[in-house]
Amino acid sequence: MTTVRIPAGWPATEERARAVQDELRERVVLDEPGPPPGTGHVSGVDVAYDDQRDVVAAAAVVLDATTLEVVAEATAVGRISFPYVPGLLAFREIPTVLAALDALPCPPGLVVCDGYGLAHPRRFGLASHLGVLTGLPTIGVAKNPFTFTHDDPDTPRGSTSALLAGSEEVGRALRTRDAVKPVFVSVGHRVSLDNACAHTLALTPSYRLPETTRRADALCRKALREATYPA
Repeated sequence: MTTVRIPAGWPATEERARAVQDELRERVVLDEPGPPPGTGHVSGVDVAYDDQRDVVAAAAVVLDATTLEVVAEATAVGRISFPYVPGLLAFREIPTVLAALDALPCPPGLVVCDGYGLAHPRRFGLASHLGVLTGLPTIGVAKNPFTFTHDDPDTPRGSTSALLAGSEEVGRALRTRDAVKPVFVSVGHRVSLDNACAHTLALTPSYRLPETTRRADALCRKALREATYPA
């Protein structure tokens, strides 16, 4: 487990954080398809908090994209680096997520975030932020549509509907299980929306949420327990 310090110069105010978002958003790449689904590595990242103890734990889990078997995993723990502000959650998570990714013994390949990319009020959620900082292809797969609207997709697995900000498509509602609530997929960096949805389907053979998210969620919760209640 890696211990993380808050980086020097990290934004401490909402105004500064929004300025950083504005600066980095210009570097998001939207004209690449991304790696083909089912090939190479695909990784999940997730974060768990204990606000009372000022502790955040991040996990990165690398899967073989063909078999969905775990190839490698790493965790990092640090102090919470930013207050809770909707739309600025990446500033709470990025330092420990980067440390967990850096601790991996192999390339992560495509990174799947439990959250948003372009489906964000400022079009720069965690998946986009992480992609720009690392150069990795990233997507966001969220459990709810945040502030955006959508029609309910058809019942069968694989059905989609546009996730809309007015008339702008910022992502898609994707049915990963027949007749089960959809997930909400958006582009982060260096991946097309069609490909992001295809990756999400490849990662959900048995459950609503991607295996990357399920594995990373369990691992970061374990890391948080071990950091806050050591044996």
